[in-house]
Amino acid sequence: MTTRTLRPTDKVLPEHGRAHNRSMLLQHLFHEGPGSRADLARATGLTRVTVSDLIASLMAENLVEELGLSPEAKVGKPAILVGLRTEAFQIVALDLTDDEQMHGAVLDLSGTLVERRSTPVDGRTGPAAVDALLAFARELAATATCPVLGVGVGSPGVVDDEGVVLQAPNREWFDVPLAATLSAGLGLPVHVANDANAAVLGEFTYGGASGEGLLVLTVGQGVGAGIVLDGALVQGHRHAAGELGHVTVVDDRDDHDTAPLGRAALCACGRRGCLETVLSVPALRRRVADLDPEATDAALASVGRRLGIALAPVVSALNLSEVVLSGPPELLDGPLRDCALATLQERTIPVISSDLQLRMTPLGEDGTLLGAAVLVLSGQLGFS
Repeated sequence: MTTRTLRPTDKVLPEHGRAHNRSMLLQHLFHEGPGSRADLARATGLTRVTVSDLIASLMAENLVEELGLSPEAKVGKPAILVGLRTEAFQIVALDLTDDEQMHGAVLDLSGTLVERRSTPVDGRTGPAAVDALLAFARELAATATCPVLGVGVGSPGVVDDEGVVLQAPNREWFDVPLAATLSAGLGLPVHVANDANAAVLGEFTYGGASGEGLLVLTVGQGVGAGIVLDGALVQGHRHAAGELGHVTVVDDRDDHDTAPLGRAALCACGRRGCLETVLSVPALRRRVADLDPEATDAALASVGRRLGIALAPVVSALNLSEVVLSGPPELLDGPLRDCALATLQERTIPVISSDLQLRMTPLGEDGTLLGAAVLVLSGQLGFS
């Protein structure tokens, strides 16, 4: 597996040294696989004494194990390989992106799905939606066959570092302490992030994406974006980086340009003409309902052009190399994606767009679930 390490954004203080070294060792074992204590010392830059001490501690926690002698023939005492016990713990992951279903899974530490389930949203919002989520998470946790390390949730809306959903208009959640509420109800550590931020972490860790300039656009009940630049997750002022769904793209004052999309529709945020009103899954479904194939392609291409216009300044300002779409491929992959890329290339200079990739996620419907698992790996074990 190719090494993919999120660049730390906080200064490592001396008192954090052991935790930092522990995370670095786990990160190496997670991405590079088993190694001897000597190999791990060379790879991490830690002393052999420090590595041996950390390995002993991690073995006591059942996180790593000795796997036998290294097959490499060397002079002297044979080296013993040490590996991460990815099957010893499991993670409950929840994806709330979809407008109709809550999706959940139980995964091991390597991201392998052990159990997958979905449950209808049934139009529930506010406290009723929180109660339904708690019941669903409890149901999933009960299916785990190993100790549960924690619960990760990819939620729509603006989410702070404490797992408080500051605002998610589509769910009617405002200042909802989602992580604390779920943790109290489950008796487990819970980590919550914006669903697009979770999706970009899943893409970064499991999808083979570069971390130099990556944007993942999630299209579900709403529209959001997660961004990784130079190996760091971009969260922005008040944790609202990537809220592209609420950028105005349809303006009734410009009739010629907006005619293909119709009048500016009212958004859940209270404004009109947001990208979400034309690109969300419900909006796309309404737009293509009862259309023949040719008209469907034209309608999706029209939305793709509007998406390209909205993305062009973002791609240029950040010099992105990859834009990844996460959502229903039958709606996104085809005329919509093709027209969005063509519009991006028309509206940005060649040095920006000549090698820009605009593609569908290879993770399919599991991107946000995998990203939710990364939230737990990062929050509980310090690696991603």
